[in-house]
Parts: sequence; structure tokens; C-alpha cells
Amino acid sequence: MVASSAIAPSRADLLENYFYFLMALLIAAVVVYGFSQTVETKLFHPPQPRPFLLFVHAAVFFGWVLFFILQSALVRMRNVSWHRSIGWFGVGLAVTMFVLGISTAVTMARFNKFTLHARYPEANLLISFFDITAFAIPFALAIYWRKKPAFHRRLQLLSCSALTAAAFGRFLPLFSMPAARHNLPLFAFAIWTTLYAGVDILILIAAARDLFFDRRIHPVYLWGLPAFAACQTFVLYTVVHHSPWWLKTAEAILG
Repeated sequence: MVASSAIAPSRADLLENYFYFLMALLIAAVVVYGFSQTVETKLFHPPQPRPFLLFVHAAVFFGWVLFFILQSALVRMRNVSWHRSIGWFGVGLAVTMFVLGISTAVTMARFNKFTLHARYPEANLLISFFDITAFAIPFALAIYWRKKPAFHRRLQLLSCSALTAAAFGRFLPLFSMPAARHNLPLFAFAIWTTLYAGVDILILIAAARDLFFDRRIHPVYLWGLPAFAACQTFVLYTVVHHSPWWLKTAEAILG
């Protein structure tokens, strides 16, 4: 019993000190690898020059990932005062991320539709809108519960996990599977696997950590993961079935 009691706190301390920092590094690795697949051909040297806003968005996006790692490292080093002090800079950066995310999504959808004459720009627009919203809502809740560390850090992880959808989407060519389009369930599964399976796995890892060490899953994951799954299902259904209500909405947005 004594040995067991001695081991348990050390496990808890190890998890508290390293888990979220390691998850921040994992998210950064996903983002770097994912975007490295397309950054050369679609940003730096594309056949058709991209709108300047895309460069601004990319810079702010990677800045946010670095900031997330910094904040996790400060907590790991027990420098909570610095973590809180620069946290308000993070709020401003997150607001900038949201505004840039929405505006870049619209700009690129218009670019894809009118300049590149790409197929299904409306689908990409909805996916982008969902991704940035899935980031913004947990982040806003994390700020609201900033004085409750158990909620705050989990909500921050949830919001940053949502951002990896764009990176996971570059692991495999999402819309280069024309055969799958003739089979709607297969096509829906292909989109989910490409975009959202990785996001959900990141959250499941965090939930598994809670279950293994705390013997229960924290409410953030109990509510957050089903909410993500429900919204992903809604997005997939809308994209796969080309829902008329969304096509009309997208056309009104894109002009």
C-alpha cells in the first residue's frame, strides 16, 4: 500500500507536468508535416499566384502554434505568472485567427471558384467555417474558465486540436477521389478519414489519459468529443449531399 501510494503521486506529477506539453508538440508536428505537403506548390510557388491574405493567415496560424507550445512550456516550468501575463496576447491572437480564418476562407473560395474554376468551392467554404468555429468556441470557454485549470487546459487542447483538421486534410488528397463520389457513404467516410479522424484521435488520447490516471473522463471531453462528432456529421452530410440550403448560402457569400 505504501509503495502504491508513493507511485501514484509520481505518475500524477509526470502527467501534470508533461502531457499537455507533449500534446502541444504533437499538434505542432501534425501541422508542420501536413502543410509541408502543399506549402511549396500552393503557397510559395503555385502555378497561379495566391491572394496575399493567404500568406498573412499562414503566418498568424503558425504563430499561434508556436504560442501554444510556449504557453504549455511555461506551465511545464511552473512559470504560471508569465503564462497568465502573456495569455491576453493570446486572446488577441486568437481573435485575429478567427477574423483571418473567416475572411481567408471566403477569399480563397472566391479565388478557387472564379480564378481556378475549381470544383466544389462551396464544400471547402463550409469545412473552413466549421474548423475555425470549432477552434473559437472551446477557446472562448477556456478564457471564461481561465481560473479553473482543469477546464482551461482541456478546452485549449480541444480548440487547438480542431485546427489540425486543415493539416490532416493535406496528408491525403481530399478531393482527388472521383470514384468515391459515386458512392456517398464511401465518399463521406473518405472525407471524415482525411479531415476529422485525426482530430478525434487527438481528443481520444486526452480522454484516455483522464480515464487511465483519473479513473474518469473530464466533462470537457465527455461533452466536447460528441459535440465535435455531431457537427462533423452535419458538415459531412451537407457536403456530400450538396444540400441546397448551403449552396444558396455559399452563393450569396461568394457573390
